[in-house]
Amino acid sequence: MAFLRRTNKDERPTVLRKDRTGANPITVGLIALVVIGLICYFGFTKSNPFSQPFQLKAVFTSANSIRLSSPVRIAGVNVGKVVAVEGQPGTNNAVVTMEMQDQGLPIHKDAELKIRPRIFLEGNFFVDLKPGTPQAPTVADGDTIPVGQTATPVQLDQVLTSLQQDTRKNLQVLLIELGAGLSAKPTPAENAQQPPMTQGKSAAEALNNALIYSEPALKNSALVNQALQGVTPDDLPKLIHGLAATSTKLIGSESQLGDLVVNFNTTMGAIASQQNAVRESVHLLGPTVKNAYYSLGSLNKALPSLAQFSVDFVPGVEQTQPTIDAVTPWVAQATPLVSQSELGGVAANLQPTTESLAQLSAATIPTLTQTLNFSQCVSKVLIPTGNVVVPDGAFSTGKPNSQEFWDALVGFNGESQGFDGNGQMVHFSAGGGPNPVQITGGNLNAKQPLYGNSLGAPQGTKPAWTSGQTIPLKPNELCSKQALPDIAGTPTGPAD
Repeated sequence: MAFLRRTNKDERPTVLRKDRTGANPITVGLIALVVIGLICYFGFTKSNPFSQPFQLKAVFTSANSIRLSSPVRIAGVNVGKVVAVEGQPGTNNAVVTMEMQDQGLPIHKDAELKIRPRIFLEGNFFVDLKPGTPQAPTVADGDTIPVGQTATPVQLDQVLTSLQQDTRKNLQVLLIELGAGLSAKPTPAENAQQPPMTQGKSAAEALNNALIYSEPALKNSALVNQALQGVTPDDLPKLIHGLAATSTKLIGSESQLGDLVVNFNTTMGAIASQQNAVRESVHLLGPTVKNAYYSLGSLNKALPSLAQFSVDFVPGVEQTQPTIDAVTPWVAQATPLVSQSELGGVAANLQPTTESLAQLSAATIPTLTQTLNFSQCVSKVLIPTGNVVVPDGAFSTGKPNSQEFWDALVGFNGESQGFDGNGQMVHFSAGGGPNPVQITGGNLNAKQPLYGNSLGAPQGTKPAWTSGQTIPLKPNELCSKQALPDIAGTPTGPAD
């Protein structure tokens, strides 16, 4: 069917067709409603119909008000939820089905599950899952954990049911008797059997005194318990596994185990008879273990160096056989050399010389002693005395007196040189002058005063005389122990 649209006279008529139609609006609306409904459902439920979740079942003795969507946790982290709770046919147990997320996998055959409350006064229960040890095989989708590996919490009504009237009465009697036992004073007969530190004290007072030793005891117990866990997390399970394997091997050896118990009883009896020695050994065991710990620590530190030394020593070991081969001809030549006919005869001829040398060494000891005394006299007395500088006023040279002594000998030798054929002589010119001089005392040891004349008035002597001073000589002592003489002199003032 066609329609003609009226146009102007210059335009052609346009034909409108109605044989092509669109979708039904009702159908489009229904489809849109279904899509929106599905989007809202999956958005709120967060479920994916195209995924196949991992399911795990566990048998519990009681469901404990666990409900659908209750969380499943590993170490406090949600890794799944409960999707079904149903009874186990023929028993009072409950089978709980759980959907697990990928972060909660894998789960091993020895996994443990417990129903726990999220608050103290019960309610809002969740499933606490321990995934098991890595050594155990993993469970498959849909597997069931047996009831021996699950547990349920103790309900408050179960606690109250256990405390019936007769039980509460017995508990009251127990507390009363326990209080009497802790507060009662011991009798003289009981005191006689107690250590001095607990005599005359009640059980409560003795327990309070025992708390003094609780800190080191608990500390050591904690160290032992920590050591029993091993170095790595797998040490304790490995120990239990080894004990289980050992116990399995012992099955069927009852007679040998009986003999072991008898022998062990005999051994313990022998040890008990030596309890004092055992007590002392245990007392010394602590320091011994401590020293052994430090020794083993030092040995452990030395092991890398020892290993390196072993590696470096290998080339030397490899050269041992070539060295032996090279030394063998020398040994063959050296053997005749050390025989009686060669070096043996020389040693026999040197024996008298050795005896003479021993006598010479014994006779040399006094000479060495005197030589030591002489060298100490020179180093401690003669040289320090010769190094003293004698003050001489304007004529001082600043040289040690030993050097001035030799300089004086040189000058004296030049003074005595002869200038004619009469040989060496010393010429003296008598002094004179208007100033008479009298010298008395001093170190001249003159019995009478000495008189003379001087051109100038004397003002003193350089070096100065020492009045009444002698060298502190001790004839009975060694030279090295003598006091140093005062050769510098002490000024005495103007001369007489």
